[in-house]
Amino acid sequence: MKANVVNVHAAGGPEQLSYEPAQIGAPGEGQVQVRVEAAGVNFIDVYFRTGTYPRPTPFVAGLEGAGTIEAVGDGVGDLSIGDRVAWASVPGSYAEVVNAPAASVVRVPEGVDGETAAAAMLQGMTSHYLCRTTFEAGGDHTALVHAAAGGVGLVLIQMLSRLGTRIIGTCSSEEKVALARGAGADHVIRYDESDFAEAVSKLTEGRGCNVVYDSVGQATFEGSLASLRPRGMLVLFGQSSGAVPPFDLQRLNAGGSLFVTRPSLAHYTASRDELEWRAGEVLGAIAKGELDIRIGARFPLADAVAAHEALEGRRTTGKVLLIP
Repeated sequence: MKANVVNVHAAGGPEQLSYEPAQIGAPGEGQVQVRVEAAGVNFIDVYFRTGTYPRPTPFVAGLEGAGTIEAVGDGVGDLSIGDRVAWASVPGSYAEVVNAPAASVVRVPEGVDGETAAAAMLQGMTSHYLCRTTFEAGGDHTALVHAAAGGVGLVLIQMLSRLGTRIIGTCSSEEKVALARGAGADHVIRYDESDFAEAVSKLTEGRGCNVVYDSVGQATFEGSLASLRPRGMLVLFGQSSGAVPPFDLQRLNAGGSLFVTRPSLAHYTASRDELEWRAGEVLGAIAKGELDIRIGARFPLADAVAAHEALEGRRTTGKVLLIP
């Protein structure tokens, strides 16, 4: 069939996103063909588009989405036409129709609509592994969350709050401060008005944080290290401001035997069991009303350029979706 997709023909700026028709073949062995209801827009899509994460061009952008199965390939025994599914790691998701590996999609439970499912998968499971596995947060911990009103930030704060963790967020406007507080942050620092590392020191009476969750990268890295207490962990899971330059590992010793890790969702959903566990907990919490997913902006699929410009310009809060 013919369907519209968003292609990247060369690495570069948002203008490299091209909305155009494509021929979509039948699903192959182990695949399902899904009519996409919504596709998630994430910074990892920007990294692939710019070439920060190299990928041969041309390619269809996007990794995340939700929709309804319209066809099933050979060898797929546990999914059927009509099933509602969602995913976080299917290349080519900026599309009206996508052929997805059956092993990469999960069923969407009753009570969760397609747009919410698409908005929850990548950022929800990222938040899950950040606070449940990479650093197992609890009631005796203090966490610093950068980009607190972003897609991951708002979900991560809710999860940390349910774990009883003391939460300090950073953001850049009063609107975002209100969102972070509404999600459960105990303190929110306007990093555009004060030095966040100094503010963290005051809030913790000089002790620092047990963990810093940093998706910003270059602009916040030094302050993030300075915000840790001895044996604290810096979890660097993004680089929206640019890559962190190489640095002397001896600084970790001098800072108090610190830990730094650079995780990715792929390594925390490497098995089918782990994918189903994380997705099940995230989608299940939404279905029960225990987790709120804020959709901050919706753009038509044809306006992917505008969606990327808004995301990179920090003009968004919560999740950005593309709607075919």
